[in-house]
Amino acid sequence: MVKGRCPYFGRCGGCTAQHVDYADQLENKKKQLVQAIDFEDVKAFSGTEYAYRNRMDFVFHKTGVGLRQRGKWDRIVDVETCAIANAELNVLLKEVRDFFTDVDAFDVRKHSGTFKYAVIRTPQNDSSISFVLNEDSSRITEATEKIEEFAKKSSVNNVVVTYVSSKTDVSVSGEFYVVKGKDMLHENYLGKEFVYSVQGFFQNNHKMAENMKKYVYDLLAKYDTSNVHLLDLYGGVGSFGVLNADLFNGVTVVESVKECIDAAEINLKENNITNGSAVVMDAKNLRKLDVPSPLFVITDPPRCGMHLKTIAQLNELNPKVIIYVSCNVAQLAKELDKFFKHKVESAAMFDLFPQTPHSEAVVELVLDEKD
Repeated sequence: MVKGRCPYFGRCGGCTAQHVDYADQLENKKKQLVQAIDFEDVKAFSGTEYAYRNRMDFVFHKTGVGLRQRGKWDRIVDVETCAIANAELNVLLKEVRDFFTDVDAFDVRKHSGTFKYAVIRTPQNDSSISFVLNEDSSRITEATEKIEEFAKKSSVNNVVVTYVSSKTDVSVSGEFYVVKGKDMLHENYLGKEFVYSVQGFFQNNHKMAENMKKYVYDLLAKYDTSNVHLLDLYGGVGSFGVLNADLFNGVTVVESVKECIDAAEINLKENNITNGSAVVMDAKNLRKLDVPSPLFVITDPPRCGMHLKTIAQLNELNPKVIIYVSCNVAQLAKELDKFFKHKVESAAMFDLFPQTPHSEAVVELVLDEKD
């Protein structure tokens, strides 16, 4: 057992593993994956233990912002600095705390109040703050004027005001407007440029995410794929599709969120990917997609995993290789057995979330030629 670096550890509901030596954290996560997929030869990759996150959702309280108290969803731990957030994010956190010292904070029990969240994002060479407001509040105008005043003084590149219902506990919405800068952020992976919405999902540990994407590229590069099509499933803004397009005859990015596909189309174009396309589609409707053969698949589903229809249709498509990227090892374990034509060729654990029980897994599944 070790002493956690964060003074809020034990009270804050964020990190739960700072008391565990980091080498033991890694070993535990590796063992978890080994047991889940029944495959012994799991590689483990890690980076910095702290100061890695480039996104944090801070909750407003009357005199500042903080994070929810562990085990008490209605109480906030006031946070001056976050040990797992990167330095740039903590600078913006201080700016928010110094400016918003007396606000009409949202009360989760009464469902009243105006300020809900300050979502701070600090990817490489860019930054944004999304101020999430209760759309049912009568003090929206007052709050917006205060945010506009903050935006003029803040060092942040982009500021948006986001509106959500008093009945929901979310920090993103399609209802927002730009106060300063733009509603898109920029990130670089392996020399390729990507844009994504300040409201959208993007990995919050840049270095480890980049390492994972390089690992996937190297897995695919060992095959002769010059005549093969790549299906980038749950593709988001198309990062896997863009990064691996040069290995394949063609690439199709599939994602159900239109705003992500809009960004994916920009990313394909700006990175001069001439053999790629992006399609708005729920993955369970793969049958409607005309996918060329032979086929490789990268699937990177959310924590809930893949729909049973998606798995069934992938089995029908008979891809030679499936690279399954998972942020939920328990769900991954439930689904691997359903790919009855494939066998595990390799597996790796990437610790994108030190000081927490979470990690990312990359499992390489190869079509069993005996089937």
